[in-house]
Amino acid sequence: MERISVRKLARVLWVMAIVVLACNIIVLFFVPGLALMRSELGMLGELTPYENPLELPARLLSVFTLCWSPEYWALAEDPYAAVLMVFLLSCGVCTAIILWQGKRVLDTILKGNPFVMDNAKSLKRAAVCCFAISGAALARLVWGLAYYGNIGPLLTYNALFVPIFLMGGLLFMVMSALFRQAAQMKAENDLTI
Repeated sequence: MERISVRKLARVLWVMAIVVLACNIIVLFFVPGLALMRSELGMLGELTPYENPLELPARLLSVFTLCWSPEYWALAEDPYAAVLMVFLLSCGVCTAIILWQGKRVLDTILKGNPFVMDNAKSLKRAAVCCFAISGAALARLVWGLAYYGNIGPLLTYNALFVPIFLMGGLLFMVMSALFRQAAQMKAENDLTI
């Protein structure tokens, strides 16, 4: 009974990880455009309602596609938009990697063999990504303190990202060590029998 409920939970988590990963990848496409929305160069402020409502989604898609152009970013005068874009893209890529590693761990649980070295490696990769997000948040926080010249950035979500993802990375490292130890013990037991 216990094994069946664990696999059902793993299946639900696997589906959720895939859905969130797909949403993450889709949203990554829009990050440069969203970062430029507050900038003077951002063309999203120029969008006006069209007589044909079907033209607006096509116009939005073309604006978001144009925002990926390096020439467009070279014209940007707002350093905040560039820093925001780099931060969000790096966090988004790291989050996608974490979700993919979680999916890989859930795959082994669904197969009924969770104590393998691949899970330890996957959890270690997730830890590295958590540390990268924490480092990016710290860098953006320090940049914000220097750019604004006050303590305002300490009251943003960046200040929370630093300890949260640092602790998440440490937790993933501990879980990686536990899975590595369990995989080694399982290998020794398999050789003994």
